[in-house]
Amino acid sequence: MFWQRGAVMADLPDVGGASGKRERNKAENRAAILDAARRVFAELGYDGATIRDVIRGTTLAAGTFYNYFPDKESLLRALFDDSMRRLHQRAKEGRASAATLADVVRATFRDAFTFLAEDRAAFELMQRNAGAIRAILDEPAFVANRDDLRADVARAVRVEKLRGVDADYLTDAMNGIAFEVAASMVERTPVDVVGATRFATSLVLGGIPALAAGKKGESGRARGRVRERDARRTGGKKQ
Repeated sequence: MFWQRGAVMADLPDVGGASGKRERNKAENRAAILDAARRVFAELGYDGATIRDVIRGTTLAAGTFYNYFPDKESLLRALFDDSMRRLHQRAKEGRASAATLADVVRATFRDAFTFLAEDRAAFELMQRNAGAIRAILDEPAFVANRDDLRADVARAVRVEKLRGVDADYLTDAMNGIAFEVAASMVERTPVDVVGATRFATSLVLGGIPALAAGKKGESGRARGRVRERDARRTGGKKQ
């Protein structure tokens, strides 16, 4: 019965004991590494920085670092994922009251650009490492944010009966515009959140009527082709 006793004891919470202290130390070490990486990447850029630079920014040994991150890319992914989780929460709250597709578009760009301008760590990470971040847009938090946006866009398109607007294409276009405009915005002094939001919103909303009109035009042309075909079959006589 010894193995059973050991199993039960292992399942009990170790309140304030050695296990709790180890977990706290692990969390503190990981946070220290990420803080150092954030500073180093902002100062030297992702391409110019090395793992040794990051380690020097902590009080940890090199061996300890590799207990948490296998390489430099995993550090950047962790930093990006952290920022995206915070942006995701903000975006969900910002679009909660969006009643129309225009509201969804405007809130999405406004919250993304405002978040970046207000969060200095995310701002500096983006400013120096846009190219590296562009290559890792498959992190779970980014995917969750994108999927929530797609659901909101699809719902608005359905409610407003915008048959010519492809929700998947529009979502991807909005994400691409948001990223590239943000990358340009952070290079400006002062950072122009209002201008970036207005530009991106106007660009998207200006194209939606053309998409909707294009679908109607296609339907009209299709009906015209059917009439022409029927006319040829009947020799131009009305049936």
